[in-house]
Amino acid sequence: MRIEMSATEELIAFLPCRTPQAWLDWALQNQDLLLIDHANCEKKAASNAMTLMYRYVSHTELLTKMSQLAREELLHFEQVVNIMAQRDIAYQRIGPSRYAAGLREHMRTDRDGTLIDGLIVGAIVEARSCERFASLAPLLDDTLAKFYRSLLRSEARHFRDYLSLAQQYSDTPIDEHVERFLAVEKQLIESVDDQFRFHSGVPAVTTGNSPG
Repeated sequence: MRIEMSATEELIAFLPCRTPQAWLDWALQNQDLLLIDHANCEKKAASNAMTLMYRYVSHTELLTKMSQLAREELLHFEQVVNIMAQRDIAYQRIGPSRYAAGLREHMRTDRDGTLIDGLIVGAIVEARSCERFASLAPLLDDTLAKFYRSLLRSEARHFRDYLSLAQQYSDTPIDEHVERFLAVEKQLIESVDDQFRFHSGVPAVTTGNSPG
């Protein structure tokens, strides 16, 4: 628990804001959808790591860290799918939230800038995921709470790996770029969304959403 708390505190200090209570209330109203989109997020995270491996084949440390990350994210995907099966929740295709796309649209387009910004975005996504796991855990049933707490160590490490790689491959300090993306992230987290997703903002309405 000491490791989990220190990791959570580190990420809270890094992120520009906490998850709003309105989103947490929304999540509790949409727990099936929470798990479906959580599974999608794990699969997308693995895919993103693999994309970086294919695109930057000369970056040895990136290849090593992203290979490990992809394996862990796929394991998490399997674990979420198994929990869903135990609860008779059908895994299905749903549209993504605007969160990741909203961050990525601010990425630079030159090769080096794209790499650095992509790694920074990866760090922010992992940090927010970890913060939401920690925020949700006390509100959920014992099985889900235990599972979400079990993810904190690996998700925090993924955050650190992404951020350290971004600085390693940049010729200049990345602080200004990190702050630029954190400002965007704050707006995405605190603004209104029509559909609930794991990384959505606050609800436009207080009623539950069906998958879609």
